[in-house]
Amino acid sequence: MTDLQMGAVESRFADMIWQNEPITASDLAKRAGEMLGWKKTTAYTVLKRLCDKGIFQNDGGAVTSRIARADYYALQSERFVEEQFEGSLPAFLAAFTSRKSLTDQELEALRRMIDVYKED
Repeated sequence: MTDLQMGAVESRFADMIWQNEPITASDLAKRAGEMLGWKKTTAYTVLKRLCDKGIFQNDGGAVTSRIARADYYALQSERFVEEQFEGSLPAFLAAFTSRKSLTDQELEALRRMIDVYKED
C-alpha cells in the first residue's frame, strides 16, 4: 500500500464499493455506468488501479476492501496534518477555526474526545 491517495472520482467509485461490498466486479461496473456514466472498461481500469494501491481486492470477480473506509480517511487526515502542519493537531485546529467557528455541538464533541483520550 504505497500510494493510498485517491482523486475525487476515484473516491466516489470507492464509496460505491464500500457501501455495497462484497460486490461483483460486473455489478460494480454496471453501477459505475449508471451513477458515473462510465463505460465498463473505465470501471475495470479504475478498479485495477485501486487494487494495485492496496485499497481493494478483486478475488475471482468478488470485490472487497482491504482497508475500511473510516481507516482510509483517518490515514489521509493524519497524512494531511503531518505534511501541512508538521504533525501538530493544535496548529491544524487553529488554522481551521480561524475561518470557521465551531458550533456548541462540535465543541462538546471535541471535549468528549479529549476526555476519552485522557482516560487512555
